[in-house]
Amino acid sequence: MTSSAEQVRAYRGIALFSYGFRPFFLLGAAWAAVTMALLIPLLSGRLTLATTFSPAQWHAHELLYGYVPAVVSGFLLTAVPNWTGRLPVVGAPLMVLVSFWGLGRVAVLTSSLIGASAAAILDLSFLAMLGIVVGREIFAGRDKRNLKVLIAILLLLSGNASFHAESIWGRSDGYGERIGIASAILLIMLIGGRIIPSFTRNWLAKRGSAILPKPFDRFDVAAMIAGGIALTAWVVAPHAAPSGWLALLAMAAHTGRLARWAGYRVLSEPLVLVLHVAYAFIPAGFGLAALSVFHPDAAPITGALHGWTAGAIGLMTLAVMTRASLGHTAQPLKATRPITAVYVTCLMAALCRIAAGFGIAREPMLYLSAANWIAAFAGFVIVYAPLLARRQP
Repeated sequence: MTSSAEQVRAYRGIALFSYGFRPFFLLGAAWAAVTMALLIPLLSGRLTLATTFSPAQWHAHELLYGYVPAVVSGFLLTAVPNWTGRLPVVGAPLMVLVSFWGLGRVAVLTSSLIGASAAAILDLSFLAMLGIVVGREIFAGRDKRNLKVLIAILLLLSGNASFHAESIWGRSDGYGERIGIASAILLIMLIGGRIIPSFTRNWLAKRGSAILPKPFDRFDVAAMIAGGIALTAWVVAPHAAPSGWLALLAMAAHTGRLARWAGYRVLSEPLVLVLHVAYAFIPAGFGLAALSVFHPDAAPITGALHGWTAGAIGLMTLAVMTRASLGHTAQPLKATRPITAVYVTCLMAALCRIAAGFGIAREPMLYLSAANWIAAFAGFVIVYAPLLARRQP
């Protein structure tokens, strides 16, 4: 049987489509920078787009259901072959998947011309296809342990459908946005809980450290359950008191979970440290969500939203993309200065956006956050495009 590595080496087509992470990481990062660059002129009225979404809706939708699915696709199309022992999706099938992702972006961008319903169908088709591809590989490989990632894809699909439905029917309940955020956070809790202690353990073990991350046990299971219940309550009733108390419980559980991974031992390697910093925004987001319930005037819900989106999602996806791209292009697993700068600018984007949510120098902080976000993702494209677009030696 041909291994995944042998299949990739045997591929002689366009290098960009020789593995799932290559096109999706590159295009996803570019889209994250572009959407933010367009947001400011959209909000000021200097630019209009042919979409039925408002500027704020388009911005939220394209980051949650444009950027996030691209990164998830790149990660899963690379990881699933390793999990199942089956061949990776490369060449023409991968081109088709990427094309459907791009078609969704164009459809949403031109929804006022082609119709909101048609745009929704075209946009939803990508996540449906991704679910079919990943589900086929997991079931064919009899890898029941990783069915959880398929559930996460289905949650993203349902959230995207809700987002479109709310827009078409003129509702502003926000379920589509909250489902998208909750689905992404669940994925980070699931996958982050696997890779963060593993990468940390590997790095510390090579240096002979006597202190290593705690292995996965019942505490992690309890933290995942607490986080899942709290996120469900937040999606259904974000302003209700029970949601606030559940968020506080989840904050405590995931703070404890993070503390068990010995992050303080990896301060000298940004490539590992950034994973811990990104995960810290999960309990921080739960804390901000609780504050928005009990003190809505002092802590509006936008603080929790951007703690999770700009902080946990933005920084964690960059951490995963930078490391996976290095590892799968035979580069040393070490953060260079440009890579470290990408992490720092994304972290600054998150902190500035949270500060703006609290009304601290709101307008300057919004501009600073946007500028740092663009610098982070454009920086990823500049640094990694040569690696992702060329054939591996």
